[in-house]
Amino acid sequence: MSGHHHHHDFAGEKLVDAARDALVDAGEQWTDMRADVFAALAAREKPASAYDIAESVGLDRGKRVAANSVYRILDLFVRTNLARRIESANAYVANSHPGCRHDCIFLICDTCGAVTHIDDDSLTGALRTAAQGSGFAEVRPVVELRGLCSRCGDGDAG
Repeated sequence: MSGHHHHHDFAGEKLVDAARDALVDAGEQWTDMRADVFAALAAREKPASAYDIAESVGLDRGKRVAANSVYRILDLFVRTNLARRIESANAYVANSHPGCRHDCIFLICDTCGAVTHIDDDSLTGALRTAAQGSGFAEVRPVVELRGLCSRCGDGDAG
């Protein structure tokens, strides 16, 4: 199994188009509400909770949006690879490459909350193998590393 996984990252309207295509290919509908939720999620630089997204979509629509409706949509997005859930923060990030399925390793800054994701199939593959060796099936590695990003850690040298 190769180490790093390479793919094409999308941004802006190309990301929205790729997400719509991936959702439709999965047999789901791209509704106005789903489009609004994805756009709000994709516009965020940091992970967002369902409440954050509900508030943002509600402001854009001019009416309150229930967080439980947003949770259902975000769960659909995670199942169909349009978004990733940051387990330790109960927050979500848009997947910048929705047509590509793989495990992500998230690097989360303790100071500013920024999230970077890296792909290393050799690491997540080893986790899958170890779990399967212990009798687990349908393993879905969730790897989150916490520390300081390069911006927040720069002043701490010495």
